[in-house]
Amino acid sequence: MTEGARIAITGKDPATLEKARGELGSDVLILPSDASDVADQNRVAEILRQKFGRLDILFVNAGIVELKPVEQWDEAAFDRSFAINVKGPYFLVQALLPIFANPASIVLNASVNAHIGMPNTSVYGATKAALLSLARTLSGELISRGIRVNAVSPGPTSTPLYSKLGLSEADLKTVAASIQSQVPAGRFGKPGEIAHAIVFLASDESAFTVGSELLIDGGMSNL
Repeated sequence: MTEGARIAITGKDPATLEKARGELGSDVLILPSDASDVADQNRVAEILRQKFGRLDILFVNAGIVELKPVEQWDEAAFDRSFAINVKGPYFLVQALLPIFANPASIVLNASVNAHIGMPNTSVYGATKAALLSLARTLSGELISRGIRVNAVSPGPTSTPLYSKLGLSEADLKTVAASIQSQVPAGRFGKPGEIAHAIVFLASDESAFTVGSELLIDGGMSNL
């Protein structure tokens, strides 16, 4: 909002959507949506066409993290992760193509887990690697239409994501300490540090940045 943008946000949880409205102001457009549902992506695109007419920037941030050993995965859980983290974003981009401006910018939220062999992240890491691949292939396909596609890959970041892992408070602290010990910077990232990178990739200041990935991981991927 401080950059002068009109903002629309999507989400599935009414409570977090209302919290976002409170933080962003009453002018933000709230669109309840299931990120795994292709029909919902088409509905979102149609509402944005009606409300905004055109779209300059898309930040694809929907995602879930399920961490467990490979032998504990079943087909339903596997499909859920790929539906939310890959299928939904792909078909959202497809649905929005008719209203993207020229120039326009798409930023995909990937993860450092696409680069490191962290145990129990086989499916999550695969979904994020898929997004990085899309950043490259969609760039090659869409740049002639003035649409740049890039990705950010955050490392461990202080967001409510970890509280959704279903762990007890004690276990959550243990996991957080273990993860932090793998970050050379010695801490979790701050949401604002990720946001600044996204604003850069969305802006004209990165007009020559196409199909790239910006790792924001405190050096974690260098170990």
